Formats: sequence, structure tokens, C-alpha cells
Amino acid sequence: MTVSQKAFSLLQYPLPHHALSRLTGHFAQCDNPWVKNHLMKAFIKRFNVDMSQALEPDPSAYATFNDFFTRALKPDARPLGEGILSPADGALSQCGRLQAGQLVQAKGHTYSAQTLLGGDTALAEEFLGGSFATVYLSPRDYHRVHMPVTGTLREMIYVPGRLFSVNQATATYVPGLFARNERLVCIFDTEYGPLAMVLVGAMIVAAIETVWSGQVTPLSGQPQRMQFGQPITLAKGAEMGRFKLGSTVVMCFAKPISFDESAQTTAVQMGQSLGTAGGLTK
Repeated sequence: MTVSQKAFSLLQYPLPHHALSRLTGHFAQCDNPWVKNHLMKAFIKRFNVDMSQALEPDPSAYATFNDFFTRALKPDARPLGEGILSPADGALSQCGRLQAGQLVQAKGHTYSAQTLLGGDTALAEEFLGGSFATVYLSPRDYHRVHMPVTGTLREMIYVPGRLFSVNQATATYVPGLFARNERLVCIFDTEYGPLAMVLVGAMIVAAIETVWSGQVTPLSGQPQRMQFGQPITLAKGAEMGRFKLGSTVVMCFAKPISFDESAQTTAVQMGQSLGTAGGLTK
């Protein structure tokens, strides 16, 4: 790590994470044409955003920056592969087995599944011996999150926390990053056994949404567990949530996953096959 990356990580500790993120969210929701068009134009140029695959390729057609940022893609833009799918566009930063209930954050850093999932010992034990995968969404990526397999929602857990940046520099330096940031834990029952989809908040992430409950974060500073009156089943490849500004998705599987070597690269796309579990490939 360079000196500048270390300094960037250290400087985040005293910052008012939530205040900065909510302020950013205010500007991102502004519908003034001059403001939102200027923001989108600068953002597209700065991060080299490819609008050719967007369902609406004209940035000025979006009512707000948030609408642009969470834009839909053309129906054929992300064909679905076999087995376990990538839930989002981004970088597959880490994947592997849950060793003694620990996930790898970065070289030299691990954190516990129990802490990640909100401190529930019984829930964490369901994933002992399983696997995990972490996908980091950069600012230029498509920011809707989809199902890696078909699943029925069991419960949703909101876990309060800080909002450190989740880029590689911070992941390398800040211990337990994904288990100390604000996050939304969605537990699904699937043909692979339990699946935890953890949507991790980050610096200037104004909100996290799900398709079944709308905008969820920000909530109060207390953990909240939510169950729903009727079954919510989402098909493989279906949208399950979205980030209003970028972040990270951590998936925990109860069964061991054989990750494809071809998927373990710096870049993946939503719908790309990441691997298989228990011989299942459909």
C-alpha cells in the first residue's frame, strides 16, 4: 500500500460518515435540470461510464442523478450463465471457503460471519463450512443487485454502523471493514441451502433499496430484524436491490462453492457464472 492510500484510510476515521453521505444523497436527489445534468456529465467523464447498454442512454432524460446512477440496462445486456451468478457488475475482490467462520477481507485481514450477519450465533452457524464471495461495485458500474440463484426471503436484518469507503485501499487497511459498516443482511432459502446477501453501505452511499420494501437505509442506530407476511421468492437473475451510489455485496453460502477460475479476475458482470455448488448448474 502506498503512503497516500494509507493516509486516505486513516483520514476516514474522524469524518462524519453519515452526515456526508446524507448531504450527498440530498444533491443526488435534486431534480433541477442544470444541477443534475451537470453532475451526470461530470460523473460520466470522470469515471468513463458506458451508457450504450443503458435502457435510456441519454443522461439528460433521467429526472435525478439517483435515477441515472441506478439506471436499468437493456434486456439483453446481461445474459445469465449457469450455476452461481455474479449479483452485480464489479470486481470479485475475494472468494473462497468460510474457514472457522471467517471471511477474507484482504490480504492479512479476516472478519467473522457472525459479526457480518449482525451478531446472531445461530444464524452464523448455518454457514460454517460454506463459501463466500465479495463483489465491489465501482462508481462506473451498473448498480442494481440481482439474485445469484432462486431464493425465498426468510428475513431481512438492518445492522447500523460506520460508512467507511469500501475501495481496495480501505479494505486493505481498515480491519473488519464490511462488518463495521452499515449494512442490510437478506437471508434467503435456496436449493443450495441458506444464502446471505449482504448489501454493505459505504461513504456517500445515500441509501440501499430492496424490491420488496423500497428504500431501507438509513434507519435508526439500532439493529432491526424484519420478516414479511407472505413468501417473497425471487428468480435467479431477478433484481433484489440497488445502491444509491456505489458499494459492495458479500454473499455467504451454506454449501461449499467451486468457483470458476475464469471468474476470479478483476472484473465480473451481473449474470456471469461464478461457480457451482453440490453439482447444481441450472
